[in-house]
Amino acid sequence: MEIRTRFAPSPTGHLHIGGLRSALFSYLWAKHNNGKFFLRIEDTDRSRYVEGAVEGIKKSLLWAGINWDGEVIFQSERFELYQKAANKLLEAGKAYRCFCSESRLQRVRKLREQNKLPSGYDRKCRNLTKEEIDEHLSNGDPYVIRLKVPLEGDTICNDLLRGEIKFDNSTLEDIVLIKSDGFPTYHMAHVIDDNDMQISHVTRGEEWISSMPVHVILFNYFQFPLPTYVHLPVVLGESGKKLSKRDGASSVQEFIDAGYLPEAIINYLALLGWAYDDQTHIFNMQQLIDLFDISKVNKSSAVFSYEKLDWYNGHYIRSLSLEDFYNRSLPFFIKGGFVNEKPTKENEEYIKKILPQIQDRIFKLSDIISYCKFFFEKPKTYNLDDFVDKGRDLSRSKEILLKILPVFKNSEFDEKSLEDSLRIFIEKEGIKVKDLFMPIRVAVCGTRFSPGLFETLSIIGKDETVERIEYAISQL
Repeated sequence: MEIRTRFAPSPTGHLHIGGLRSALFSYLWAKHNNGKFFLRIEDTDRSRYVEGAVEGIKKSLLWAGINWDGEVIFQSERFELYQKAANKLLEAGKAYRCFCSESRLQRVRKLREQNKLPSGYDRKCRNLTKEEIDEHLSNGDPYVIRLKVPLEGDTICNDLLRGEIKFDNSTLEDIVLIKSDGFPTYHMAHVIDDNDMQISHVTRGEEWISSMPVHVILFNYFQFPLPTYVHLPVVLGESGKKLSKRDGASSVQEFIDAGYLPEAIINYLALLGWAYDDQTHIFNMQQLIDLFDISKVNKSSAVFSYEKLDWYNGHYIRSLSLEDFYNRSLPFFIKGGFVNEKPTKENEEYIKKILPQIQDRIFKLSDIISYCKFFFEKPKTYNLDDFVDKGRDLSRSKEILLKILPVFKNSEFDEKSLEDSLRIFIEKEGIKVKDLFMPIRVAVCGTRFSPGLFETLSIIGKDETVERIEYAISQL
């Protein structure tokens, strides 16, 4: 049997990072088995449709390296298929028209709640006579089409991760298959589509486990072959609740904007609930395809750790070639306002001097905006406490800067010459390294933290360094 999987998001906004994990697991399982992976847009709920969401979903998947087979399938273009299937169920007596108004349904829900009964429809229209149905239809009364579930016995369902799950049919609801506007519900559409697309494995969130029996019943009513269900555990935030905005970024686009690399995201997401062994933590996409086994996914919820993701992202940033690092980081130099959208050759050369100095220090590409600011902008104000340390007050820092100024004016400004000049100065003055380096660093960079001092000064250049130290002296 060919393994055929699908990712079927609703276009209601940006793709959630948990949705990307679901897509990844489906994609890996299909490709591991030399099968097919499809993208289906479940856009039948027009009230929640967000303009541009489809393009955003496709962009996020492609950014992550997840390519789908064939054309994208839209449920909104398949209404005739769903209506035909619903009519088939009506004719077989396995579905029925429900003419209950929304106000009546609300009253029923309230009454059932007051009487501590399970929520759901009371099946008032389940056994209407043909004459009653015809009268409603001749009056033009709106209706929905509901599934006629068995009222006795059990429905046995199988989940690849959880095994057999038994559901008492008396607890199931006669769910709506076709809404009064003619649009299908998820329950109806996904069964028809998964069969039509010959999907072998349905991967989705564990919140759909409670709906699995009615879906199995539908497959059986249509006499369709039953796919293998894989209900993936939810991704939790560190708060222990489902990952959301409260935990930080939650959409794939937010992770892109923050400067996470797709390699890091994919590597980390693959290990959220799955592991090859206890030792291996770094995988590229092809290795994941070769090794992934969906039956080994842990059925416990995985906790999303930004600290771990940052470690992965840092690892992949460190592995980039200079050219690749430049191309990926350029949008953040532009976003920071450091260069124009069309950088000059001089801009490129300057950035390429900076990148090796920060490659081991940043964890996200967006860190460039704050970490590299001093390479492009003079400090305007100082935190005077940065100049102060044990045994060194403001007057001492000023004195040191006044003394080092002529040294800089007369020194070559390559890294080696700067290091030699400063080491000689330290020996001559009999001062500690930090008592010289820190005032210079704060004066030139406006912060106590920067890449190596000699490398930084060499990149900024003699004239700019001298000008910044003179400015710092005036402020002190």
